[in-house]
Amino acid sequence: MKYSAIDNNLFIENRKRFAANLKPNSIALFTSNDILPTNADGSIGFVQNSDLFYLTGVDQEETMLLIYPDAVNGTHKEVLFVKETSELMAIWEGAKLNKEQATATSGIKNVMWNHGFDTFLKSVIFQAEHVYLNSNEHSRRSIDTETAEMRFNKIFIAKHPLHKIERSAPIMHKLRAIKSKYEVDLIQQACNITEKGFRRLLKFVNPGVTEYQIEAELIHEFVSNRSRGFAYGPIIASGKNACVLHYIDNNKECKAGEVILLDVAAEYGNYASDLTRCLPVSGKFTARQKQVYSAVLRVMKGATAMLTVGNNIPDYHKAVGAIMEKELVDLGLITMDDIKKQNPDWPAFKKYFMHGTSHFMGLDVHDVGDFNRKLEAGMVFTCEPGIYIPEENLGIRLENDILVTEKGPFDFMKSIPLEAEEIESLMN
Repeated sequence: MKYSAIDNNLFIENRKRFAANLKPNSIALFTSNDILPTNADGSIGFVQNSDLFYLTGVDQEETMLLIYPDAVNGTHKEVLFVKETSELMAIWEGAKLNKEQATATSGIKNVMWNHGFDTFLKSVIFQAEHVYLNSNEHSRRSIDTETAEMRFNKIFIAKHPLHKIERSAPIMHKLRAIKSKYEVDLIQQACNITEKGFRRLLKFVNPGVTEYQIEAELIHEFVSNRSRGFAYGPIIASGKNACVLHYIDNNKECKAGEVILLDVAAEYGNYASDLTRCLPVSGKFTARQKQVYSAVLRVMKGATAMLTVGNNIPDYHKAVGAIMEKELVDLGLITMDDIKKQNPDWPAFKKYFMHGTSHFMGLDVHDVGDFNRKLEAGMVFTCEPGIYIPEENLGIRLENDILVTEKGPFDFMKSIPLEAEEIESLMN
């Protein structure tokens, strides 16, 4: 890991809140992600299970957590299991956390080597009435590969078929939706690194530069500032590529007169940021490009103002759609007749703005949370309206990250250039 040490009070408080939501006499079990293989002896860099990290701060493989708030033995209320380090491991892979370091990271006093997990579990599991198992429950989830978590759960249920199994995910979704001050600070740090990367591009982008060269500039800036890199696959889409919502090829030359859509952001300490900006390759928007850009910006500002305590996302998306509808009529892209004849399930504005405006953000860029829950202080959302016009080879999307507070929306990215005139000025 590259990030500076995180205050373990974050993880101590997270475990307290989680434990308070368990049924009486319950054990909760969590496991880390696998190191995923590629080919031959290769592997993809390790990414921790977000829920395990949320509860422990431990960022290494082969880690398990047991939470048993009602344990008779006080040392069994929280037990962390980590991979046993050794001199040989230190030579080949780098040393893993020792027990003292694992305690310092997580705040958990009882740390054991993971090869003792099965033996320890046998000593306590039959005392508990309920067992909470975790799973990756997400509306966008589409995973065929068996994960470490799936494998862990399958083995546990096979060994203990008579236990009452409960789901940890609903509790985690409820808790993770509200960010603590520690988390807000980590997200702000990720946004600050993203800003440095974006500002680096303002003097770099010119006709003839390639999308992958832009990607290289960003990764240099991100890693230089203690980020692991991109919080998600970077979208660097010039010209018509910007009309492909999840364009990730990043292999084309950026030509004079085009606009580049940049959906690129850094992570920090496993926390995401999520930014979208659009840059004119030649340093100046055409009149039509600026007209569309300004329309998207007005929608963004109107949407941001609605991310307030007490609102809800379904009503919010409908209200944003009404703002977008007017802008598209003014741009000559849809007509009032189109609106009168529209399918209510797929309004006319969806032809040019086909995605949602906001999603939860935190440890995952599409973070967990209930979209039907009323907005509360501490929730973090993206705000990302867009207009995509393939026939004009133009796609404009603008996106900032917003914290809901009792005083109104707080923009994590308020210092990142956004107005068209400011961007033109800085590029020139």
